[in-house]
Amino acid sequence: MISELAVWLILLAPVFSFVIIGAVLRPFYNRLSVLSPYITILAVGTSAILAIWALWSVAAHKRAIEFADYPWMKVGDFDFVVGIILDPLTAVMLVVVTIVSLLVQVYSIGYMRGDPGYSRYFAYMSFFTAAMIGLILANNIVLIFVFWELVGLGSYLLIGFWFQRPAAAAAAKKAFIITRFGDFGFLIGILYLFTHSESMVLQGLNPLVITDIYRAIEMDLISTTLATWVGLGIFAGAIGKSAQFPLHTWLPDAMEGPTPVSALIHAATMVAAGIFLVARFFPLFLISDVALNTIAIIGAFTAIFAASMGLVANDIKRVLAYSTVSQLGYMMLALGIGAYGPAIFHLVTHAFFKALLFLGSGSVNHTTGTFDMRYMGGLRKHMPLTYITFLIGGLSLAGIFPFSGFWSKDEIIVHAFGSNGIVNQIIFFLALIAIFMTAFYMFRMLFMTFEGQFKGGGKADPDIASKSEIQLHESPIVMTLPLVILAVITLSIGFLINPIVDIQFIRIHWLSHFLGTGFIDVEASHFNWTLALLSSVIAVAGILLAYLNHKTSVLSSLTKLTLGASIHELLIKKYYFDYIYENIIVIKGFYLGITRFLDWNDRSIVDRIINIIGWLGINIGSSVRQLQTGHLQGYGFAIVLGIILIFGIAYIAK
Repeated sequence: MISELAVWLILLAPVFSFVIIGAVLRPFYNRLSVLSPYITILAVGTSAILAIWALWSVAAHKRAIEFADYPWMKVGDFDFVVGIILDPLTAVMLVVVTIVSLLVQVYSIGYMRGDPGYSRYFAYMSFFTAAMIGLILANNIVLIFVFWELVGLGSYLLIGFWFQRPAAAAAAKKAFIITRFGDFGFLIGILYLFTHSESMVLQGLNPLVITDIYRAIEMDLISTTLATWVGLGIFAGAIGKSAQFPLHTWLPDAMEGPTPVSALIHAATMVAAGIFLVARFFPLFLISDVALNTIAIIGAFTAIFAASMGLVANDIKRVLAYSTVSQLGYMMLALGIGAYGPAIFHLVTHAFFKALLFLGSGSVNHTTGTFDMRYMGGLRKHMPLTYITFLIGGLSLAGIFPFSGFWSKDEIIVHAFGSNGIVNQIIFFLALIAIFMTAFYMFRMLFMTFEGQFKGGGKADPDIASKSEIQLHESPIVMTLPLVILAVITLSIGFLINPIVDIQFIRIHWLSHFLGTGFIDVEASHFNWTLALLSSVIAVAGILLAYLNHKTSVLSSLTKLTLGASIHELLIKKYYFDYIYENIIVIKGFYLGITRFLDWNDRSIVDRIINIIGWLGINIGSSVRQLQTGHLQGYGFAIVLGIILIFGIAYIAK
């Protein structure tokens, strides 16, 4: 069984990498910066090996492995402790985060070569990976919040990595500010839990320790009201980090960072943190139907809402960004209907095929010099390896058999179909619609990028206007090797986790059974051939429509006939959310409203009060100054008069 030291090393290895690169290599940039990626790869690779060992240990142990908590500070009768937790959820997330991060670091060697911030980039990536690992391992809700904020800081640094570009700086600031709104709700939830935990404290439980919260739930010490408010606060944090409606607008703009950063953020780290947070506190949500229904409704709406914007986007990374928002909504939908196992299953499969797709988009950009699909086309014969791996990722995202996305989406569909209640039935139909939309925008993207004739790339893109000729070629092996590895994982992991029949060493719904050995009871859904066929037919219909649109532009004509061009414009403008937030709420509401009021208050009230006080001081001083004549006999007369007055008052008082 894995030791506690080895588990701590999963976190500390990338921390050491960050310190070494930031404090040792960067000051000697010209000579030693070339070592930065290899130190990062060594550190993250060590974490990945130890994470696999941790997963194996938990599986062999058949239950969560608990370690001692360490005292940090004592306030009155309250002990603040820190520690780590190694349950099945933690073990699965550690493997996903470290493996995806490792492959992204290898890919980055080729993608970031020659960048002036080469060493700084790998320092930030080490920091970001460490923050996510700390979030996963933490056994204290306050410590989770600390790492939660560090993940936000890491994303800010990486999204704005090319800070000299105004768009990148603005995108980093936007991500940081918008996610703060959700984080404020998370903080309120923590404070509410702490201030309403008398029953837990009386039983000797620490209200901030995750395992003690689980025990309090088992002992029925947490009321429905407490679970509702704390759960909604936690979910508010998840809405921000996982870009759920209405805090979704930061994620598409986060594409301004380097493509490997986008792959890491969208696949296994920041956006997955929100799903992980809800999953970590899932027993708390189970107490409150209000909290669960809120998660399900917002998740289902986000899945459709984001997918609709992906239908018309022309930037390949933005299409994938909207896809990420939509798939995160799918995971939230699953958690909201109680499908804990399928939600984590989809998180795992999505991490690998979305990392594959983002790295594939980076490979395309490396060759064409643009991310605009309108200036791509015809790349299939020039980039066969990128095309094949991208196709595998696309088929998985669309939910086509036998790729991994098919297996995880099928479990969510089955669970939604078998759930009771009108809300869950509506969510089932919304999930099917999302499958159709996903298949369409995914293959619209694939056809625009790889089929037809090449349209000039960065040389033809007016936003780039590259002066150099575009030489179409396959990306170097340091970039294509991670694509191949991710493609193999995408092909196999769905079946390995959930085979149709029991085979040696692998059980049906292995992941659900494994997650059920932890602190949460997990119900596995049985494979349903009818629903699997239905979802596959819907996905194929979306692919066929994308093909017809590519060949004949039938969708554009159909849209104009049925809905009108205004709908297309609405989707292009992203439902005007950016305009509402930036121009109405921020400029008119904040700058022209609150700031003008504060300015008026400062000038008309605060300044006037200060001026009046100053006037009184000057004039009272002038009046009193007249009494200072400098004549001693006058002063003596005043003293004698005062003494007589005091004696007179004393006599009258008697």
